[in-house]
Amino acid sequence: MSKTALICGSYAFDSIMVFHGQFKNHILPDKVHMLNVSFLVPTIRKEFGGCGGNIAYNLHLLGANSVPMATVGEDFTPYMVWMESHHMNTTHIKVIKGSYTGQAFITTDMDDNQITAFHPGAMNKSHQNKVSNVSIADIGIVSPDGRDGMIEHAKQFVDSNIPFIFDPGQGMPMFSSTELIVFIEQANYIAVNDYESQMLQNKTGLNLATIASMVDALIITKGAKGSEIYTGGGVINIAPAKPESTQDPTGCGDAYRAGLLYGLMNDLDWETTGQLAGLLGAIKVAHLGTQNHQFVLAEIEHLYQQNYGKFLF
Repeated sequence: MSKTALICGSYAFDSIMVFHGQFKNHILPDKVHMLNVSFLVPTIRKEFGGCGGNIAYNLHLLGANSVPMATVGEDFTPYMVWMESHHMNTTHIKVIKGSYTGQAFITTDMDDNQITAFHPGAMNKSHQNKVSNVSIADIGIVSPDGRDGMIEHAKQFVDSNIPFIFDPGQGMPMFSSTELIVFIEQANYIAVNDYESQMLQNKTGLNLATIASMVDALIITKGAKGSEIYTGGGVINIAPAKPESTQDPTGCGDAYRAGLLYGLMNDLDWETTGQLAGLLGAIKVAHLGTQNHQFVLAEIEHLYQQNYGKFLF
């Protein structure tokens, strides 16, 4: 019987802009206390996004059973139609009256750095959804969402004895040192990028070795440099997969997390899981937007062999 992943995280409309320069050339280090900058972005795209939405989309493409759980606004109809057209589970997508769906305004520069402004909208009501409302879940993820929802869902996963990934992402500043340590104690796995890993260390006062010792695996993504998986007292270095092109990094981390979930759901070893996750990120980066790429498992198998010289399945 195939396993099911419960994905707790945001759904949002992403307004994605690209600045054809480098932020670092327009931000004066000695003037950051009075920052006043403007970036010309020639184009803007409105995409379906949100961490939970992106993870669920990629996991669905892999053919895995995924149950996304989120709160959205009255403007969600086009997104819902999109999900239904792809035969995705919408049972636990709850519409909050009088609210907008989360809105992300993302500007990316030519070095793949990002500046994001986010309006949470209905996301702040995510605690109205309960893990116990889902009849079957073998594994879960707590990704960026409403503050109260992230706290409650982590506790509910523990109470339901469901292993889960803690993925604080850009939601990390919402939590105190004590709260982050509680998340680490509750989670089975932690997934962060290299910047977030440093922030997590700074906020908790715990070093990587200590954090890794508290969970089954600590996963740190490093963009084009690949990723590292701290598990069993050691570190597995995951070489990056080669993308066909570099179009848009937005959503690559979410694609990676879908790969992590798939590996855990199918009992793959950590090296294979990390390689698959990195491959999904490489596929995503070659497409504009977070849910405009498509693939089938046969393509994944072929690309995996090309990049890592061995069979995936």
